Parts: sequence; C-alpha cells; structure tokens
Amino acid sequence: MNALPVTSLFAALLTLLYIVLAIRIIRLRWRERVGIGTGESLPLKAAVRVHGNFSEYVPLGLILLGLMEVNGASELLLFAMGGLLFIARIFHAIGLTKTIGVSIYRTIGVLGTFSMLLVSAGFVLGSFLGS
Repeated sequence: MNALPVTSLFAALLTLLYIVLAIRIIRLRWRERVGIGTGESLPLKAAVRVHGNFSEYVPLGLILLGLMEVNGASELLLFAMGGLLFIARIFHAIGLTKTIGVSIYRTIGVLGTFSMLLVSAGFVLGSFLGS
C-alpha cells in the first residue's frame, strides 16, 4: 500500500525531469569539452543553472506536497499543486535555455513554482494552526 500516492507520482515525474536536465549537462560537457565547471560555454552555464535551480526548489515543493497529503488535502488540490510544480519547472527550463534574460517561459516557471510553494505552505500552516 502506498501511503503517499500523489506525492509519489510527482516525485517520480520530477525525478525523470531531473535526469533529463542532467543528461543535457553531460551532453554539453562532451560537446564543449568541459570536464568541470562551465568554462566559457554560455549554453553549459545556463544548463547548470537550470539544473541547480531545479535542485533548489523541487525538494521543498515535494516535502510540502507530502505534508499536504498527510494532512488530508483533497486529491484535486494535490494534483493541482504537483502538476503546477511539474509544469512550472518545465517552463523554467525552456525559458532559461532559450535566453539567459527575461522570457515569458521563465516568468511562468518562477511564478508557478512560487505559487505552488506559497499555496502549499499556506495549507500546511493552516493545518497546523487548525489542529
């Protein structure tokens, strides 16, 4: 029996996305002949930041999603928050890959990620204060 089925689903999906982002870095390292760091390669610098940014925000999002699930959030809300995080991270990756400057994709990614974190944190705080 899976105690956290929705969180488990999104953890698996986000892990697959994480691997795709890591493979992008590996391919760029081979192409640019950079063993460590980013050298002078702007595409590699961007790919490393996409991967790093993912690593910075996704674990917290998954922890919050799991806490929401444990605290009885509706399946609809859980799928909405997990889906928002997943889509936001894809948009962020696309946006930062297209340009290191501001882009609509990157903006959607950041706003989606922050929205998920804020709503989820609000739910968890509300659950704590309401108990």
